[in-house]
Amino acid sequence: MQPLNPNYYTPDHIAFADTIRKFTAQEITPFAHDWEEAETFPRELYKKAANVGLLGLGFDEQYGGVGKTDAFYVLLSSIELAKAGSGGICASLLSHSIGAPPIQHFASDEVKARVLPSILSGEKISALAITEPNGGSDVAALQTRAVRDGDNFLVTGEKIYITSGMRADYYSVAVRTDPNAKGAAGISMLLIDAHSPGITKTQLHKTGWWASDTAQIHFDNVRVPASNLLGAENMGFFVIMNNFNMERFFLAASSYGFALVCYEEALEWAQQRKTFGKRLIDHQVMRHKLVDMATQLAATRALLEDTAWRLGQPDQQGSELIAQLCMLKNVATRTMQFCADAGVQTLGGMGFMRGTRIERIYRDVKVNMIGGGAEEIMKDLAGRQLGF
Repeated sequence: MQPLNPNYYTPDHIAFADTIRKFTAQEITPFAHDWEEAETFPRELYKKAANVGLLGLGFDEQYGGVGKTDAFYVLLSSIELAKAGSGGICASLLSHSIGAPPIQHFASDEVKARVLPSILSGEKISALAITEPNGGSDVAALQTRAVRDGDNFLVTGEKIYITSGMRADYYSVAVRTDPNAKGAAGISMLLIDAHSPGITKTQLHKTGWWASDTAQIHFDNVRVPASNLLGAENMGFFVIMNNFNMERFFLAASSYGFALVCYEEALEWAQQRKTFGKRLIDHQVMRHKLVDMATQLAATRALLEDTAWRLGQPDQQGSELIAQLCMLKNVATRTMQFCADAGVQTLGGMGFMRGTRIERIYRDVKVNMIGGGAEEIMKDLAGRQLGF
């Protein structure tokens, strides 16, 4: 990786990246393969991540967050976590990064004070529950309903592909509170205790992200206090859309990090492996493959850093930034796809063996391209934001 651009990064950024690098090397990388095979990882990892400030990124200090940070912290920590080569561990360990922002930004002060400290300390786990079996990326089509019953809502419906859905303590759930409203109207967000009566969970088994706990959740007249509304009733679609920006940036940053791992492993292999009397890297075709990987990485890094800068500028928060985030996610996940494929091809048979980082990353490619809005949805949304 090229030296960090001093126009973007401060000594605090670099120190934090170093902390996460050491944390990953000590607490995740040595165990990643075994955790992938077991399709889980120890719950105590959340507390260890909290102790190095990883869980507090983007959250207020009064609730246990690390205070004022910017998107460059997210970018650097994503790159360092990717070095373990397990998207599943990263996804579940940081499921609060999409589950808890609606709490911080839209919950009442009482709910924030009651819930956020335990999440940010790693004691409790937060998950986001939006996607439904019949909806996919079409958020406005959701059918899970919440019917008012005095000071409570009764929630009935299903959610699917929910990261940390099995082990989570809190769900931030999209529900339909106005059955007569169409599309995005009539949707609300509710914070639901994941241990409430009426909730059943089924673990899902996936092509990739093996270490990530992913679930289908069924709500059967689950009683939820109306005080647990996140934002105003029937205004939940705004909460959901507000949450997508950083989710897509995180997915793009992670995809870049995994692509970088593939490139570095392929380069190291090509420098050592010998075929037909010379190193792989001494073959022109292999040098061109590595240059293609490096080129896509450099282009993706430039767009990531520009987007991270724009996310921190008050005058940049508009439709063009949303369009750029959509384009960034597509660019970064394609780079991950290209580098994972080229990396496996470079390692040959070894790249197809379980236990290598490249093999795990290769399995994880498609979920990054689908999660947070599929590639086709990103293109369509970007077009609308650009006015065509």
